[in-house]
This record gives sequence, C-alpha cells and structure tokens, in this order.
Amino acid sequence: MSDSHRDDIARRNNPPDFAALLGRFEQATARVGIIGMGYVGMPLAIAAVKGGFQITGFDVDHAKIETWNAGRAYLSHISPADNAVLRTADRFSITADFSGLAAMDAIIICVPTPLAEDRSPDLSYVISSTEAIAEQLRRGQLVILESTTYPGTTAEIMRPILEHGGLKSGRDFYLAYSPEREDPGNKSYQTKTIPKVVGGDGPEALTLALALYGKIVVETVPVSSLDTAEAVKLTENIFRSVNIALVNELKLVYGKMGVDVWEVIEAAKSKPFGFMAFYPGPGLGGHCIPIDPFYLTWRARQFGLDTRFIELAGEINTAMPAHVIDVLAQELDRRSGTALAAAKILILGIAYKKNIDDIRESPALTILELLDGRGAVTAYYDPHVAEIPQTRDHMALAGRRSIAWTPETLDGYDAALIVTDHDDVDYPTLVRESRLVVDSRNATRHVVEGREKIVMA
Repeated sequence: MSDSHRDDIARRNNPPDFAALLGRFEQATARVGIIGMGYVGMPLAIAAVKGGFQITGFDVDHAKIETWNAGRAYLSHISPADNAVLRTADRFSITADFSGLAAMDAIIICVPTPLAEDRSPDLSYVISSTEAIAEQLRRGQLVILESTTYPGTTAEIMRPILEHGGLKSGRDFYLAYSPEREDPGNKSYQTKTIPKVVGGDGPEALTLALALYGKIVVETVPVSSLDTAEAVKLTENIFRSVNIALVNELKLVYGKMGVDVWEVIEAAKSKPFGFMAFYPGPGLGGHCIPIDPFYLTWRARQFGLDTRFIELAGEINTAMPAHVIDVLAQELDRRSGTALAAAKILILGIAYKKNIDDIRESPALTILELLDGRGAVTAYYDPHVAEIPQTRDHMALAGRRSIAWTPETLDGYDAALIVTDHDDVDYPTLVRESRLVVDSRNATRHVVEGREKIVMA
C-alpha cells in the first residue's frame, strides 16, 4: 500500500480535528477544491490563490481543461493579470478526475442551476456534484454550495446525499452555503471586494466557512441558517427583476405619452434618498435574474403560496423582446413601407450584458429567433462573441457568426437593432451608415448627427 493511499484511509477513518482544520483555513494552508470552473468558479479560484490557498479546480468539460492546459484563457472578461496569477503561483490546477476530492480540506460547488422546460428548478448539476463528493467524502471536510437555489436545497437535497454513506453533518463533516455574487465585466467589484454571506449547518460549519472566506474576501456576513443564506441570493436578484420590470412598464407608458424614460430616470436619480436607478431594456439576460425568481415561486407553491408580484414582473420582462420587435416592425413600415418579413435586420450585441462574451439567457437570442420566425433576414455583430455556441434553448442559432464591421456591411441592412450596448461599438458610424436604428439600450444617447434615424424601443 502506498503512503498516499494509507494517508487517504487514515483521513477517512479518523475523527475530525476541528481545531486543526480551522487553523489550516486561518493560515491559508488548506487544500481547496472548486467544482465548476466557469463564471463563478474561476474568479473564486483567482481570489483564493491570491489568499494563499492551494486550489484544485474540478470540471467535467474536457475542452475547457484542455484549453487551460494549453495556455489559453477561456473566459474573456478575466484579465490577463489574473490569469497569470493562476499560472505563476504554482498553486492551481484543473482536472476532470474527481477522485482528487478526497484530498481536499474544503470543497466548494459552483455549478449552474438552470430551469427545466416547465420552469421548475433543475438541480441536476448540484446533485451530480454532491454525489461525486459523497463517493470521496471523508471525516473532517468542509463542503460549501455557492450555486443559486431555493431555501432548503443544501439541507434537504445535499445533506442526505452526503450522509448516505454513514458520515453525519456537524459530527464527521461540515456543510455550509454561501451564495455567489459574481457580476462578470464589473470593473468596480470583483470576488475579493464583494462581501460574502455565509450560512452553516451548525456553529462549527459556520465558523469554518467564515474562516475560509475570511482569507479570500474583504468581508464575511454570517447568517443564522443555510435557508437564510439561500434566501439572500434570491432576494437580491428578485429585487432587481421587479425593479427592472417596473421601469420596463414605465418605458411603455411614457413612450405612448412621448416622454423619454431615460431622461426621467436620470433626473429622478438626482434625489439623494428614496430612489434607486434601474434601466429598461429588451429583456433580461444572464444566469441569475431571468431564473432566480422562478426558483422562489416554485418553492412557494410547495407551501401553498402564490408569488403574484414576482410572477407579474417575470411576465413583463419576458414580453420585452416581442415589444422591441413590434417597434421595429412599425418603424420599418412607417418610414419606408418595408414589411418585417421582407427586411434585412442587423442585431447589435448578442451577449446578455455589455463588454462581456456571456450569452446565457440573452434576450438577443430570443429576438433573433422571433425575427427569423417572422421571415426577416437576420445577422448580428458583437465584438465579444465571434460565434454563437450551442445552447439548450436556442439550438437553431448555434454556429452563426458575427459579421465584419465595415461601413459597406452596415449599409446592407434595412435596420439595425441595438440589443447589447457594448462600449467598444462605434455608434456614430452605426447611425451614419444605417437607414434606421432601433435602440433598446439608450446606447446612442450621445450621437448628434443622424438622430432622425434613431427610434428608442
């Protein structure tokens, strides 16, 4: 028997030494595994390596691992300097071999939590990750879920899987929940500078998780339970969803009155109290805001409750892509007598938010499919998304590529529809070379020449 194998057996069978594990977290000498090396896991790995920890990333995507091992980054919004931190610190690696989980002192799950076709929570990634941990689970490990989910997931779904082999949470291993708060492309706040909410399955788990994150982020915020921590993330994103729905509805109302909603918001936010600015758009995108409210509505039904306010906000936001297309169709007909079915339309921006390459739940994908369905000839330009990858809900769009940005190309379309307001787009040229510009993001607000071509949607 090898020494390493003997050590693994010893770690599995010996009672956990709480004080020793706490000391390893406080001194940043612990080994930390992160399952899911995507938009949440990779920034967390960078912050943890900077905090001094030895990090192993685990992922089932072999292409992602091969890309990294070949010396290339696969997330464009992460700076070259941060990527260099991982490559030069000699404390980071990525693997698809989940047997290495047994050697970790802490294991953090950062996997997607999408919606099923019936808009119920899809916890398949969380469950499969937890099952992988359970196969390697030993005494004295800390397991943390960061994936967004409904209150009860960590205690009712994860804990029974982990305890199935006989080990018990709070006695043999420790279980915690700390919601991710990533905002890809945000230059003001990164993982290290965003406070971390932490809930534990018992005081020991909470203490360990706080010690671990205390070496990684600027501030930790302990809460009383796993369920409370899970509810915090849903509350944050439902707050945003409801307020975005409000300004989207105001956009429709004020538009009929000839009032510019963006000007209204800019003036309203001059009030130093009692108002927080949110902005309308063509629909919600990203992995959080379009999805998280449905996690709570599904869970609320299990308690016999309806979340009418939240669901109404979802209906308003979901209807925005169709509204934008209606404005486009009306303006084409009014200005040139061109029917949408006979028009060539250029979509500006495929990413769900500006200055990143993330297309998850992007309203641009829905808009493209709706336009295709109405007979329009469509193309897109996005400086950050050269090709649309395969997605579960928009398979027909996979493989479509961004057009080249030239005045001649822009002139070949009946209208340009701005869906994502990337900063590195030449909007004056777009307006000058286009016959009609429908702007759903107020991206052309500083364009002076050719404003008669611009319609806000």
